[in-house]
Amino acid sequence: MSVTKEQVVEFISSMTVLDLAEFIKELEEKFGVSAAAPMAAFAPAAAAAPAEAAEEKTEFDVILKEAGANKIGVIKVVRALTGLGLKEAKDKVDGAPQTIKEAVSKADAEDAKKQLTEAGAVVEVK
Repeated sequence: MSVTKEQVVEFISSMTVLDLAEFIKELEEKFGVSAAAPMAAFAPAAAAAPAEAAEEKTEFDVILKEAGANKIGVIKVVRALTGLGLKEAKDKVDGAPQTIKEAVSKADAEDAKKQLTEAGAVVEVK
């Protein structure tokens, strides 16, 4: 009886995670290998990727540090920037420091910072 690779893949894809973990352990014991060893070789490459990403930052977070004196104006700007309802925007402003916008372009982050600063808030862009 011959089993094709496709049949093996189909069989494995139908297994639960727990069954698959036990299956891997059995294969490791039978062939005297470890499935974790190849992953260690990829770890240095994965660690180098964040360093490269830090050099070319393209996504920024806008963080509200303090609401300032004009809390109502800041709530209005937060609502406009995020599309949140009044209660949700108020909760964000009251809970400062809070992230208002995540993973936006530098231009969008600077625009949001400008609007919030003009409303009286203390803002940080990371």
